[in-house]
Amino acid sequence: DETKETASSPTAVVKEDTTTTNNNNKDNNDQAEKLKQELILLGASYDRGFGASPSARSKAKRIIQDLESCNPETFASRGIDGNNNNKNDDATGGDSSLSSSPLQGSWRMIWTNAPDVLVLGASPLSNVGAIYQVFDPPLVTNIIDFIPKSQSLLPSIIPPSLIRAKVSTRASSRSDGNAKMRIGLSFEAVELNPVELLGQSVKGVLPPLGIKLPQIPLLANPETSPGYFDVTYLDEELLIIQQSGQGLFALVKVDNNDP
Repeated sequence: DETKETASSPTAVVKEDTTTTNNNNKDNNDQAEKLKQELILLGASYDRGFGASPSARSKAKRIIQDLESCNPETFASRGIDGNNNNKNDDATGGDSSLSSSPLQGSWRMIWTNAPDVLVLGASPLSNVGAIYQVFDPPLVTNIIDFIPKSQSLLPSIIPPSLIRAKVSTRASSRSDGNAKMRIGLSFEAVELNPVELLGQSVKGVLPPLGIKLPQIPLLANPETSPGYFDVTYLDEELLIIQQSGQGLFALVKVDNNDP
């Protein structure tokens, strides 16, 4: 039968290639899910890196490297400018759906090796609570919750208190490095917000303490500012970023950043 497909026919080759691709994608997805669960469990066991042993840090590094090798995202910086004029938007082919930022939303930290964050755990007065990164392009807000050390030691005796620190930044795509995966940052303000005091909500009662950072032209421009990070893994559940310098953060997507 001349109409029957042969193993070497173009149609058969296309079907075989498609099947192989689908199988490879499934294998990558299954591997990524397994690695994500390992990282979440590691973060829970070692307080997100604050109490990590050298072997735990090595294991986290291996897991993260394996995740980065199967990163499904290739254009993390799209839409980060908060409009449809992203410097790299020519790659979207005019598709407006590709101009929205895949980073949009709230992400909670589950692991870090960043020294400037880990040092916060050395405070004799407070413990580090939840840490978030909130993307509302072009604004990116870093949030750190602090609770009294005494409250952590005697949670059933001492009524809860919480102070929330916010660092406001403005994000932009950049043209250096791997531009499609790099996000530039310019720092705008730092704010401390009392949220709860001895079990009583004080949101809106006690005023926040904040300062606006001076906007030096070289530092205020995200394109030339030393502040930036590279997205090394991103899907709908997990974000891994490498900040300028040596700090690495892994974060999971959450519905909100309520204390």
